[in-house]
Amino acid sequence: MAGPRVVIIGAGVVGAALADELSARGWTEVTVVDQGPLPATGGSSSHAPGLVFQANPSKTMTELARYTVEKFCSLDVDGQPCFLQVGGLEVATTPERVTELHRRHGWLTAWGVESQILTADECVETHPLVNRERVLAGLHIPTDGLAKAVLAVEAQIRRATGRGVTFLARHEVLDVLRADGEVTGVRTDQGDLQADIVVCCAGIWGPRIARMVGMNLPLTPLAHQLAWTGPVPALAGQTEEAVRPILRHQDADLYYRDRHDTLGIGYYGHRPMPITADDILSFDEAEEMPSVLKFTEDDFADAWTETQSLLPATKDAKVEEGINGLFSFTTDGLPLLGESPDVKGFWVAEAVWVTHSAGVGRAVAEWLVDGHCSSFDLHECDVNRFEPHQLSPEYVLARDCQNFVEVYDILHPLEPAGDPRPIRTSPFHTRQQELGAFFLEANGWERPHWYEANAGLVQGRSILTPNDWAARYWSPIVGAEAQTTRETVAMYDMTALKRLEVSGRGAADLLERLCTGKVAKSVGSVTYTLLLDHDGGIRSDITVARLAPDLFQVGANGNLDLDWFTRHLPADGTVQVRDITPGTCCIGLWGPLARDVLQPLADEDFSATGLKYFRAKRAHIGSVPVTAMRLSYVGELGWELYTTADLGRKLWDTLWRAAQPLGGIAAGRGAFNSLRLEKGYRSFGTDMTYEHDPYEAGVSFAVKADKDDFVGKAALERRRADVRRRLTCLTIEDPRAVVMGKEPVYDGRRAVGYVTSAAFGYTIGKGIAYAWLPAELAVPGTSLHIGYFDQRVAAVVAEEPLFDPAMSRLRG
Repeated sequence: MAGPRVVIIGAGVVGAALADELSARGWTEVTVVDQGPLPATGGSSSHAPGLVFQANPSKTMTELARYTVEKFCSLDVDGQPCFLQVGGLEVATTPERVTELHRRHGWLTAWGVESQILTADECVETHPLVNRERVLAGLHIPTDGLAKAVLAVEAQIRRATGRGVTFLARHEVLDVLRADGEVTGVRTDQGDLQADIVVCCAGIWGPRIARMVGMNLPLTPLAHQLAWTGPVPALAGQTEEAVRPILRHQDADLYYRDRHDTLGIGYYGHRPMPITADDILSFDEAEEMPSVLKFTEDDFADAWTETQSLLPATKDAKVEEGINGLFSFTTDGLPLLGESPDVKGFWVAEAVWVTHSAGVGRAVAEWLVDGHCSSFDLHECDVNRFEPHQLSPEYVLARDCQNFVEVYDILHPLEPAGDPRPIRTSPFHTRQQELGAFFLEANGWERPHWYEANAGLVQGRSILTPNDWAARYWSPIVGAEAQTTRETVAMYDMTALKRLEVSGRGAADLLERLCTGKVAKSVGSVTYTLLLDHDGGIRSDITVARLAPDLFQVGANGNLDLDWFTRHLPADGTVQVRDITPGTCCIGLWGPLARDVLQPLADEDFSATGLKYFRAKRAHIGSVPVTAMRLSYVGELGWELYTTADLGRKLWDTLWRAAQPLGGIAAGRGAFNSLRLEKGYRSFGTDMTYEHDPYEAGVSFAVKADKDDFVGKAALERRRADVRRRLTCLTIEDPRAVVMGKEPVYDGRRAVGYVTSAAFGYTIGKGIAYAWLPAELAVPGTSLHIGYFDQRVAAVVAEEPLFDPAMSRLRG
């Protein structure tokens, strides 16, 4: 199988890896073009220091790095290895960093990568140059090491060439050719190349190439300092390139690597130095190479002072050379992978460092050849994940620079986003400010986490303060709001929930084809259902409300759902999909007294029979027209009430006045998370992702196996008989041991899974953690432990849901 004609733009570590992986899968009509010479093309790969650290809070990024390590270890060029597996060592010089190393050790354990916490003495044994007086502890990852990026490029070029792939050096791309919304080829300064698929792997030039097809790539090249010492006397006689582990001193934004008797020093502690892709010189114009800018010594002064303190042997050496090397940064620190939403056949594999390069090559090759990626969950890397405001130049530059500054920082899972902020505010924002809302950001929306106006509700309640880490961006008010929701009634701002409108005479047929549930039901029906990929993995969980014969409202999880629907639109124009989120808003009115608030205000019947559970109707609440859906993500009686943005504040004020005499409150996301976990409600992207199927994730009730064919049905039927892992509810008795997510779960000494979502259950009085576990351990009563920093927290598998299993409160 020769496959389609593919042109890959860029022959660095990503382009070479993709060509190798595609050709290994039988696609050999592949041409790789680069403006520079091979194998050192002049991009980031050509100057990269090559450090590969696998520790990452993202499971996907760790797995991409692990595959890169495995592949590079197997590659050589004429006997020269492409990877020096010397291990990696991260050292802590502050108590806060010691704690962080335990958290990072937890990630590695959760994701299946071997690592150990070292004492200060063991750090010095492992890396003898380290000053024993400076370090407190370390994290050692034996499989980390040094990627020889240019050699890896050459090795993969050789493999791909042997299968028939063509590599063209010194071919500058001038344009991407297209017709009728599809790519047809690439124009270079040496002629045109026909193509059915074009993949942009241009790295720091990526935004310029993507702009040729009208695609806005949220990527900024930023300069990062790398210096080399002269000979270090303590390393005299070292004939091997590297014998010590690569070393990270993240408290000072520094990293180090051997190079025979000299040391390389990388530094992130200087000011951000962004540059536009258009300002990068060509290969022939650049003094050394396009991705290398002149070293700015003043920016490096603090780095050298700190290096001499941490590694005293460097006092006998000097900094003899240095560069400001360009690397790609994105707004969320993750790669940009996938197909353009507007031009069919134009793909990107951008913002990928050497660390993840081979993994990305495999992932994109699978995606292209099979139509989906089976080896990695790519939902957080998909280039189509961004909201429109996240593509604005101001936003991209600010957040990319912020990610550069924070690259080695200790970041809490709830760490507030930086500037620009605020960006999106609901119509309720002014009222929420008046109530003392503590805001965190969600998809650009300012979303209350709790309200200081509810501080008085804490009195008389037993709400214990959790451990110091869990108590950040937390207040006891969270617990009071959760309990009050169960006691009376609360208003929740649900505006940040993505809302799509699917309309047209073909709308029902499209939704039936994409959804696992039956959604073409009577007008007024609301269906919880899943979107699956072709391999049966969960792409999203959504609600579909039929508001008219040819009109549906979809409660979605993000822009990827909009992209998925758009890509499956029929060519005959019988279906339209649009994002109605910006022009609408939503209040969740939930609690046992919710009907007492709503019914006196309404011109429709909101009794238990007047609007049944999982039904919708149009009504007026006071003078405000709403779409009311009888749904509850907190497990209480109530409704999601939607209206247009211009009427949002009027809706808030109307409900607020009616709720006050009944003890009603406004409640925030902190309470919401606690309540939804007590009910066992899953959160896509956290509890379940593309790698999981409905039977594993405990949402098989959303699959109607007897319905006509839907996307993923055949694959799902094959997976049904082989469930080896399950998303499982754990409870924790210790009220201070509130875990945060991504911690390893242990059966005895053996790590067996990892936590997804976690919170304290203020109704049940216990900590809650959902975790992926082997199926044989997902049995109620099974005793396990969760690795939380340097502690082991006792937990037990519990029946779910933990609250109101009979669903009586929801259906009342």
